[in-house]
Amino acid sequence: MTDDLSDSSLDMFLEESGLMLGEFEQALLAMAEDSHDLETLNSAFRAAHNIKGTAGMFGFERVVEFTHEVEALLDRMRAGTQAIDQVAVQLLLECLDQIELLLEELSDASQIPFNRQRSQQLMLKLEALKGKDGNGAVAGPPSVAAEVPPAQAEWLLGIRFGPNNLRDGYDPRAFVRYLAQLGELLAVQALTGAVPALAQLDAESCQLGIMLRLRSAASRERIVQAFDFIADSCVLRLLPAPFELSALQQQMGEVEPDPQRLQTILRALGAWPEGSAAAMAATTESPATTVSGGASAANKDEDYLERLFEACHQAYAKPPQPAPAAASRQPDAPAKPKPAAAPAAPSASTARTTPARDKKSEESRYIRVPADKLDELISQIGELVIAVSSAQIVAEKHRISEFSEIAQRLDKLVEGARDHSLKLRMVPVGDTFARFKRIVYDVSRALGKEAELLISGGDTELDKSMVEQLMDPLTHLVRNALDHGLEAPEERLARGKAAGGQIRLDAHHDTGAIVIEISDDGRGLSRERILAKALERGLVTRDTGLSDEQVWNLIFLPGFSTAEQVTDLSGRGVGMDVVRRNIEALRGEVKLSSREGAGSTVQIRLPLTLAIIDGFLVEVAGSSFVLPLDGVEECIEAPELDGQSLAAANYFERRNSVMPLLCLRRHFKLDGPASRRSSVVVVRHGTQRVGLLVDRLHGEHQTVIKPLGRLFSRLHSISGSAILGSGSVALILDIPALLADASVRHVPATPSTRLASPSSHTKRHP
Repeated sequence: MTDDLSDSSLDMFLEESGLMLGEFEQALLAMAEDSHDLETLNSAFRAAHNIKGTAGMFGFERVVEFTHEVEALLDRMRAGTQAIDQVAVQLLLECLDQIELLLEELSDASQIPFNRQRSQQLMLKLEALKGKDGNGAVAGPPSVAAEVPPAQAEWLLGIRFGPNNLRDGYDPRAFVRYLAQLGELLAVQALTGAVPALAQLDAESCQLGIMLRLRSAASRERIVQAFDFIADSCVLRLLPAPFELSALQQQMGEVEPDPQRLQTILRALGAWPEGSAAAMAATTESPATTVSGGASAANKDEDYLERLFEACHQAYAKPPQPAPAAASRQPDAPAKPKPAAAPAAPSASTARTTPARDKKSEESRYIRVPADKLDELISQIGELVIAVSSAQIVAEKHRISEFSEIAQRLDKLVEGARDHSLKLRMVPVGDTFARFKRIVYDVSRALGKEAELLISGGDTELDKSMVEQLMDPLTHLVRNALDHGLEAPEERLARGKAAGGQIRLDAHHDTGAIVIEISDDGRGLSRERILAKALERGLVTRDTGLSDEQVWNLIFLPGFSTAEQVTDLSGRGVGMDVVRRNIEALRGEVKLSSREGAGSTVQIRLPLTLAIIDGFLVEVAGSSFVLPLDGVEECIEAPELDGQSLAAANYFERRNSVMPLLCLRRHFKLDGPASRRSSVVVVRHGTQRVGLLVDRLHGEHQTVIKPLGRLFSRLHSISGSAILGSGSVALILDIPALLADASVRHVPATPSTRLASPSSHTKRHP
């Protein structure tokens, strides 16, 4: 590993590499499905090449060496001399995993011996695969004529770096090192004309240029690709030998504009055209030009150059700092080549940097912000919500109309800031879903099954923190669908199905929540088999009448499994209970539905965010509680009953239907003065509804969710807390848990005990 990597540059390198590895993996999986798609093959090659190039720029030689062999295999596939089959794709996926392990060496060097041995084994496999098809036979003539490898050619390359390249983490020496891997560096000269004296040197601003001669078999495009990362901020010119004076003056003059200094540098490089000294001299007035800082351009001041590179290295090793205003933009954009001059040596770099500039312009619309900074912003917005709530209470208490208007205006502004700040953490779930293509590919091959992953609703957005916590539950559910759900190909064919099964991942919004469904078209669940296992374990009795939903819920019990044998994937009874626990920790719920012979569907419902919610504030026995507003259906005035206490009832009649009733005073065993006029808040979760008996209604309230401490983490029916504007604490109620409690207490109603239907409605939500 090179010592040139600062912490910030290392993080940037690993992040970029992770994105490229993701692109590489998706391209390989697409190749496994369609081996004739040349664009997919080219995408895989570009991804591998970019990984190799980036690692080479930072001097990570082990990644460069290994990825070079992977790139060579992909290059043979492009040329048609290597068969594209499942054997080759599987080996490439193993190599992809190895590249990821090699990158992990940057943060954990303890794995280097194992990784080196693993790399050697895979490189032997790559060598053994050369020119063979999936059966080990030598591949026949390619369908596309193989491109003849280019002969060694000599190039003159000039580059003028942008002033912000050092601040962006790019070391000029890294580009020279990478070019050396493409061929043989015949000569290198630093262009120090724009560099001030060391006393005035800004070590964080790059004023350096480089001109070099390279002998390589690489194409022009391959050489220019080395500078893709800085294509929008540098001036790059490339000329093939033999070098002509007019081309040198036009192209290299844009890199080194001083004619006399350019002549001296070209002579030092050995690129000066023979017999053209008189022509060159005619274009200059001064026989010598002095480099700023007191060094002659003709004099190779190695000590000066070493000090210059040392200053660049020190700047590179620092964390990136904001650019000064004067150097915030590149002053000299690469000039377009003149059409009349040097027709034999057009500037390919100019044409190539145009799409790169478009790409960079698109990327400039986005900035990378650490997640902890977003979390801090959300926290500050939450405190602002509490402060505005306090201001509203003060305005109402003192009845100051002007202050009340200002408080209402602040409330609207804070609400807008809250919504926009929460959107900053929302990310599409499609990127998460795409990761499961590899899982489906690997697991289906291990099980000898054929499976296809279908994704829909990938643009649905969810809080980033929740997406990360969803990975483990979703991974388990997808593996379960492959192992338990889908049948073997011969079994599917016997049942009249296609040999290959389908697994679907779908995401969509529903009444203030996000719903994620994992479904398959496999064998489905067997009610009899599940009940038999439950009977065996003593979970149910033979006379227990259970609905289908209750039977399916048995699967979520700890240790419950219907697998006949233990495998690497399932059978130990560990997993589904953990899935439910993880989902409920996110204030969500998981449901399972199935039809035997047709497949199963697991539905996960989650809140959109875990930070701030719209709540509905109620009071019971002097204590404040918050209900998530999305779950509140309506509020009704409790009926006045003669000789019967509504607080003791377990149900009530609502528009000719019986609904469970839960008295929060009784449920939480609260002591306090009873209210003269109680209210019933009807809440729902999915298709279930329950009425909650409360003392007072305080209406809608923006709620900043504060997590409960470890001491209170296991409180039933409570999902969090909130600080009110008055400074008091309100508990946030867990509606699914309350529904479960109400369903246990609910008993069938009889005409003699049925309560009167309430008549007046104080609040209703559609």
